[in-house]
Amino acid sequence: MTTLAIDGGRVLVDSAWVDERVQIEGTRITSVGEPTFDPSVQTLDASGCSVVPGFIDLQVNGALGVDLTSEPTRVGEVAEHLVQCGVTSFMPTVISCSAGTAATAITAMSRWLHAGKPAARSLGVHLEGPFLNPARAGAHPPHRLRPPSVDDTRHWHSDNGVAMVTLAPELPGALDVIEELAAHGVVVCAGHTEAGEAELGAAIGAGLRGVTHLFNAMTPMSARNPGPAGATIADPALIAGLITDGLHVDRAMVRLAWRALGPSRIALVSDAVAALGMGFGAYRIGDTDVVVDTTGVRTAQGVLAGSVLRLDEAVRNLMAFTGCSLGEASTSASATPARLAQRADLGRLHPGFTADVVLLDAAMKVVATVVDGCVVFDPQQRCTAA
Repeated sequence: MTTLAIDGGRVLVDSAWVDERVQIEGTRITSVGEPTFDPSVQTLDASGCSVVPGFIDLQVNGALGVDLTSEPTRVGEVAEHLVQCGVTSFMPTVISCSAGTAATAITAMSRWLHAGKPAARSLGVHLEGPFLNPARAGAHPPHRLRPPSVDDTRHWHSDNGVAMVTLAPELPGALDVIEELAAHGVVVCAGHTEAGEAELGAAIGAGLRGVTHLFNAMTPMSARNPGPAGATIADPALIAGLITDGLHVDRAMVRLAWRALGPSRIALVSDAVAALGMGFGAYRIGDTDVVVDTTGVRTAQGVLAGSVLRLDEAVRNLMAFTGCSLGEASTSASATPARLAQRADLGRLHPGFTADVVLLDAAMKVVATVVDGCVVFDPQQRCTAA
């Protein structure tokens, strides 16, 4: 069994920073305690760094030119890129598409495993659609949307590789679908929706747990119509995904959400597309052609269609937009998404938890990433062999 010690940095243990050694045996953290020198143990030097739990991104459509809806067999390429962003777990995301395309993607991505590779772990597929409100389709192809149907979701179970589904809870049949999915271990989120407070409340009763990209592709919040965003903020049962690229959500609205929800109810997401890690140019997301330039990722009609946001950048942006601490921002990138994903083994640096760790330098840039106790990203060669 491999032993790894992370020494020399300040370690985030829940909301407190401690100057301790993180000791790892195999894939688990065994202790966070007094630093001790042991030449027989492989050591990751964290001097000058903040040691935080690995980041968890619940909405990744692609990276490095790979669109996961249309090229699901290339999920490993995306996973290997994500560790450079501090992401140790993610949900490969499939947007609204044909039933056949979705089935192929689920099968292909559920077969891929990260073990033994310098890659982030897949938590299972996030199906964003096709049960979305056509009035809030965003960049989803309108001809791929369809009404919620329990028959269509019979095999969308966690045991079959589906981890999350985003749907519009106000659509006829949606509550039955939410109940069916929740009963089989799938996390259900509201998104691309015009649900009112009562409709969202009914969905929570059926098993709804979260909201996909708060403020985006939903009815605007107003004084007499809270819309999905206002209803989400008002109901403590929900965790909200938030894209902090400065394009999807205005900085003032990020501050509003942060003050209302805080680190325990905001899960940072990238909503990254194939252009992540690439340059400006033309790409695709599912059936849709998009162009990436200084205004973001957009369709020919100018509709935002995902982002090129790294999750470590999302953390830095949240701090810059709100004035929150690194510890708080880190919680929104680790413990909170872990809770939404129903992964009690992830998101904290505690004995017994999965050994997923990120080292950040003074500029909050990723300098090393550990997945399952293995150093998978270490460009500065901070890890020394036993």
